[in-house]
Amino acid sequence: MQASLRLLAHRKFLPLFVTQFLGAFNDNLFKTAMILFATYVVFQNPQQESYFNAIATGLFILPFFLLSALSGQLADNMDKARIIRTVKLAEIAIMIFGASGLLLSGTYPWVGVGLMLVAVSAMGVHSTFFGPIKYAILPQHLDEEQVLGGTGLVEAGTYVAILAGTIVAGWISATAAAGAVLVIAVIGYFSGRMIPPAPRLGPPIQLDFNPLRASWRLIYGTMHIRRLFLAIMSISFFWMIATVLIIIFPPMVKNDFTANQEVASLFLAIFSVGVAVGSVAINRLLQGHVSARFAPISVIMMAAFVWFFQFASAGWAQAPAGTLFTVSDFLAAPHSWRILFALFGIAVFGGMFVVPLYAFLTTTVRKDETARTVAANNVVNSGAMVVGAAVILGATSAGLSNSHALLVVCGMCFISALLAMKLQRACDREAPHPQRNQAS
Repeated sequence: MQASLRLLAHRKFLPLFVTQFLGAFNDNLFKTAMILFATYVVFQNPQQESYFNAIATGLFILPFFLLSALSGQLADNMDKARIIRTVKLAEIAIMIFGASGLLLSGTYPWVGVGLMLVAVSAMGVHSTFFGPIKYAILPQHLDEEQVLGGTGLVEAGTYVAILAGTIVAGWISATAAAGAVLVIAVIGYFSGRMIPPAPRLGPPIQLDFNPLRASWRLIYGTMHIRRLFLAIMSISFFWMIATVLIIIFPPMVKNDFTANQEVASLFLAIFSVGVAVGSVAINRLLQGHVSARFAPISVIMMAAFVWFFQFASAGWAQAPAGTLFTVSDFLAAPHSWRILFALFGIAVFGGMFVVPLYAFLTTTVRKDETARTVAANNVVNSGAMVVGAAVILGATSAGLSNSHALLVVCGMCFISALLAMKLQRACDREAPHPQRNQAS
């Protein structure tokens, strides 16, 4: 772990870490402020709240499905640091829309919500182009034995940033959030300018601007490789699960636990801390070696904690009619520790499951193919996340409660475990160094 933390003093790693940290913080500060406002102020119906959260999630995900192929091609064809500077400059413009929505949300709620949804869609485009780079640039800037540690730190930093953004969003006003997202976007642009060059390594690529054809070619170019197919499918099921959880948490906090938005922020924060802890812990267990051997047991443990969370929530004593628990009220309630412990366990084992798989993606292929491999993963992930959002829409429309929807999540975890076991067996049949079999 100390070796991994030493990367933070590395000139080729620290600016990237800071840039992605600020981006994740800003993204989640804005999204959480928007969702909490919509959940606690605009809508007063549990089904409408779940619908809005699912729609916002879908708008954020859609660009990943449409533009990931192009983003991967650009990242492998151009200087990755140059793309980062362009993307971070665009973030400033996006946050002007987002800040305007937050400022108008109090006076003109529906106008504010409309502007915020535009900003969420644009942030999806921003993340689509930045996402492949933050992983693909690591094998280019770091030594092979540092890639897993760097991936773990990036993932941990992302979730600590999510934690911070989530907490801040729950405790500051919409006006303060509007100013904060603009300031952080500007700082992120300047930190992005400090990332060292990462020029194209392979021959020039002929760009395909047809999103459907490019996506199909990109997926076909990776998914026919069995170990990559299994890794991508495992990651995709993880994000399907995470999408379901993130969508149902705010309405569940309000309607099942009868708690206020600060408690909703606390739930999301604990989830983020847990993933960060798991991201660092798995690097310690694997000692820098990229392997999926802990993935099956990690996601099975995740399923166990999801079930425990559902079990603990079923017996929750709600607040008196017309009132909501504050953070202190919630923490003082009997057995609240069970809820928080279960939530933390879900997140820790989720982080332990997914981090090695991302490192696996970037070290299995040639360095001039890493961005396209991550982009192919993002396309499939986005499809899985849309399915997750659709599952919640369908479940709530059919009258299934958020609490019972958690049992569906348990089933998804076992599918992920099966895929991870197949991946590990496929890796065991490969040579010890998969880069020697890049086209197998």
